[in-house]
Amino acid sequence: MSPAEYEKARRRLIRRDKVLGAAIKTIGPCGLAERQRKDHLSALVGAIVSQQLSTKAAATIFGRFVALFPEGHIPHAHAIHAIEDATLRSVGLSGQKVGYLRDLCTRIADGRLQLEELEALEDELVIERLTSVKGFGRWTAEMFLMFRLHRPDVLPVGDLGIVNAIQRLYGLRKRPDAKKITALGEAWRPYRSVACWYLWQTLRNEPLAKATKSPRRSQSTSRAR
Repeated sequence: MSPAEYEKARRRLIRRDKVLGAAIKTIGPCGLAERQRKDHLSALVGAIVSQQLSTKAAATIFGRFVALFPEGHIPHAHAIHAIEDATLRSVGLSGQKVGYLRDLCTRIADGRLQLEELEALEDELVIERLTSVKGFGRWTAEMFLMFRLHRPDVLPVGDLGIVNAIQRLYGLRKRPDAKKITALGEAWRPYRSVACWYLWQTLRNEPLAKATKSPRRSQSTSRAR
């Protein structure tokens, strides 16, 4: 998506959803494009490293990992294969994650996973390809779609941050399930990825809850009906 497309998405979301729109106005321009890895391989490796870790811890370990390569850049999957397990463990990777990396690199090397084709595939086919790799679930594939391929209409209904953000922003009594989130997200098409980025931001901004308090109440009431 281009900067102009992100702005178009922002305006459309503001028009279609008054609750989310109030948050968007407070937050400002979408920063989704700024969180992107250099290439597909580093994005997938980063996804493995990040599993079950805080953002800070994941960044530290990923930094140590890429420092194993010349100029801090992963040249290709074969370069990862050439590193011994003990060295990978020394940068902070668990034995399980080392196994995931091995499986990823093996699939790339033997052609079962062709990174260059991912750009041209539909979202569900990308998810199908990636979830064949050990350690990659649907959520990981969805994050790749959003933050590497910049697909505009991804809605990760299983993301805990999205669940919590919706409950908080819309004043729901209980956490929304996948069906509720999917229904709510219909108003955000075809820019559900952008909507999700704004939802994540609402969890980082405490004053935002006060700024959107009134419209949240009225919207949640209307949705209940």
